[in-house]
Amino acid sequence: MAGDAQVKIIFRADASLDIGTGHVMRCLTLADALRACGATCRFVCRAHPGHLIEQIRQRGFETTALPSATTETSAPAADGTAQPAHAHWLGADWQTDAEQTRAALRDERVDWLIIDHYALDARWDRSLRGVCRRLMVIDDLADRPHDCDLLLDQNLGRSAADYAVLVPGGCTILAGPQYALLRPEFAALRADSLARRERPQLRRLLITMGGVDKDNATGRVLDALRRCLLPPDCRITVVMGPHAPWLEPVRKQAAEMLWPTEVLVDVRDMAGLMADSDLAIGAAGTTAWERCCLGVPSISMILAPNQKAGAVALSDAGAVLLAAEGGFATAIEKCIREVSRTDGLAALSAAARTVTDGAGTMRLVEAITNE
Repeated sequence: MAGDAQVKIIFRADASLDIGTGHVMRCLTLADALRACGATCRFVCRAHPGHLIEQIRQRGFETTALPSATTETSAPAADGTAQPAHAHWLGADWQTDAEQTRAALRDERVDWLIIDHYALDARWDRSLRGVCRRLMVIDDLADRPHDCDLLLDQNLGRSAADYAVLVPGGCTILAGPQYALLRPEFAALRADSLARRERPQLRRLLITMGGVDKDNATGRVLDALRRCLLPPDCRITVVMGPHAPWLEPVRKQAAEMLWPTEVLVDVRDMAGLMADSDLAIGAAGTTAWERCCLGVPSISMILAPNQKAGAVALSDAGAVLLAAEGGFATAIEKCIREVSRTDGLAALSAAARTVTDGAGTMRLVEAITNE
């Protein structure tokens, strides 16, 4: 692919207050890497409330905005086929979405169509087969069929066998966090981040509950921390997205904390911020792999059902402490006590760093090139 600017790739992914930002952000990471290898990448996104279309364009990628809609899509299809569990995320029925996506391609046949959307399945894939030479799906759920040439599921504990009956026989399946889609700065900072954890101590605490956090998990974490025995010289940093609906209440809450607490919005150097942190409390989403790459000890929160399997796998591997949703404050207190033990931070870091080395994006680019 290197040097061939004619390789054309289309991404179909959405962000919204319900979906969050993770799908679009990991597609942007892949698009950056493919562009660096000479490909031309474009995006097709529906303009849901909380979309990231302007941010994608600011990264230099042409983006077609599909109209926002509120169509109910949970009913069975005309042929009786059950809809995907997340069909309501689409904002249209799958046929309409497929037609609008095809129109966005302007009758242009592309080399790769890459889909990262829990609401789309094999029916949508087949309807777009005629406009692309290869089709790739990024998934985390293994809960619906796909008609694709390449499939990525970056979750710990996932294997190709989980998709054996869900994809065509010739499909290449890349499974596991060795393919986690991380920006290159995480791999670049890995050695320094691991080195600073030789004598761990809890001085810098990072809270990252996702780019949207529509249910204000951040506020609940701050409330819980007020009951914890943090070191008196601890400093807390909260990261939120620009569309987070609870941003202003969290800022007021931060000003009343017992420890110096800052709220950062639209952070551009997340890798550096994580590398400088001694402990992170975060959602069990894409940022979990970033924390693992840097060996950051973590307390992980399951904020959506689709995060559960990955979070439990990380917990079973000793790479995170899992704070159960029930008894929220009590769970946070218990986790803080655990990491405050003599070897608490060191044990978490040692397990986390084995999960992924941060080179997954380039492994995927190589796989796409080989296809």
